[in-house]
Amino acid sequence: MSASTRIATSLLQGTRRRCRPRGRPLSTAAAADGSDSNTEDVGASPVCKCPDPSTCPAPCAALLDVDRNHVLHPYTSMTDPLPTFPVKSAQGVHITLNDGRKLIDGMSSWWAAVHGYRNPVLDNAMKEQIAESMSHVMFGGLTHKPAVELAGRLLQMVNDDWQSTDASTDDPMAQWDLDKMRNDYRLTKVFLSDSGSISVEVAMKMAVQYWFTLGQTQKTKFVSLRNGYHGDTFGAMSVCDPVNGMHSMFAGILAEQLFVPSPAGSKASDAEETLQQMEGMLQERHEEVAAVIMEPIVQGAGGMKFFHPVVLKRARELCDEYNVLLIFDEIATGFGRTGTLFAGWQCEGTYTPWSSLHDTSNESKCTKSSSDCPDCTGIVYPDILCLGKALTGGYMTLGATLTNDRLAHGISDTGGVFMHGPTFMANPLACSVSLASLNLLMASPWQERVRAVKKSLIEHLSPLAELEDVVKEVRVLGAIGVCEMHEGLDRDGMARVQRQLVDEGVWLRPFGKLLYTMPPFNCEELDERHVKKIGDAMYTVASKL
Repeated sequence: MSASTRIATSLLQGTRRRCRPRGRPLSTAAAADGSDSNTEDVGASPVCKCPDPSTCPAPCAALLDVDRNHVLHPYTSMTDPLPTFPVKSAQGVHITLNDGRKLIDGMSSWWAAVHGYRNPVLDNAMKEQIAESMSHVMFGGLTHKPAVELAGRLLQMVNDDWQSTDASTDDPMAQWDLDKMRNDYRLTKVFLSDSGSISVEVAMKMAVQYWFTLGQTQKTKFVSLRNGYHGDTFGAMSVCDPVNGMHSMFAGILAEQLFVPSPAGSKASDAEETLQQMEGMLQERHEEVAAVIMEPIVQGAGGMKFFHPVVLKRARELCDEYNVLLIFDEIATGFGRTGTLFAGWQCEGTYTPWSSLHDTSNESKCTKSSSDCPDCTGIVYPDILCLGKALTGGYMTLGATLTNDRLAHGISDTGGVFMHGPTFMANPLACSVSLASLNLLMASPWQERVRAVKKSLIEHLSPLAELEDVVKEVRVLGAIGVCEMHEGLDRDGMARVQRQLVDEGVWLRPFGKLLYTMPPFNCEELDERHVKKIGDAMYTVASKL
């Protein structure tokens, strides 16, 4: 018996004696498939479907019982959690469960694994970093090549300087001309933290410290959109929707921020009330507002809603007019997901969402991604940009907060220092795989791939709209496909739908009223067959609701 098996079995025995209420299923897998696993023989448990249980790292029954009783998972009960499915491995577009079933990953591991799993380029980047250098070193007083190179690449990309550089050069800063700064909003500084949520905390802290240093200590509030989501840490929670979001129970503890309604739909006319209220809010309260913060174009966990790029342009104008900073949270949308490299680059020519409720299916007229597009009014630059998720290709946790010279000088010209320093900031291993991921993305036909995924999503998700009693709208933008239902799923409904999707050979993570997919669009293996299977699984599940 292996050490891991002995530990799991020991914990399991203790759990049986002390923790498991009478009648509760022993494991989450048993709960998922309705089987009875109240057996004391761990190795013979019907839960363990591995071909050879003796070679399993820990018998599935023990693994899942310890998981259920001692391991906390996100967004579920601490005592009666939703079922979990043990994963043996993942490669390409597939997740393989312990029982041998292969699932198409329609979630890109919460939107991060854009190249799929076990990509050889990213695998090698991590192996080489460990073998030839180091996995970690503190960033206070020290620096290292992976962090410097990653910062250079990010600045090239966010400022649309990539095409003028050689992605294969050993010195990514060599061809990056600092004299090319076109205006005050060009992003020039990079703070590398340990997650997307922390990158938002850093952004908010930067904004407040900027005004504090300039003597405007009353500018501490943030204006945010309803239905927005920016993370689960305290500062980030305060700018999430306080009513419709996940954090309403903390309303009396979180800092009180200012909110305007999100656009009613994806068309420019749907944004009129949003922009009117934003203007009114800033006109009335700009003296106490540090920044406007928003997820550009796509509101993610707040409802997978799309809105027109006119909002970004007008928000920039209003922030300039009323002396307020602008923060874009591109943690979910950055690095190609919406069809442009960053969602903040969307324009009239690139923004072509599809909806089952109205015809917006025209192909993009824009073949460019920069400010020289004939249909563009120019890239909308925020003062602060938050990145994460796909930054490392889904391999490691890393966040980045980028800002401009204006903020940097405002904070530090009089001797101020930015007071933030996570232990694992700029982790060399994470920076190395991030650099490899960005280079791989930019060397690939990612735009063509996103267009192909979008076309397939429209074809294979549109039949869901036929289920009028269940489905409110089907919508697609870039490599994002959403089925919004009339009614939300309760806990049991969520567990049932999750199990049904697994039975259909697909991994999705539905929540609330949404069944949605964000497949690994830059994985060479991904093709229309995979998207079709995702769409068919969604239809099968929705038709049973």
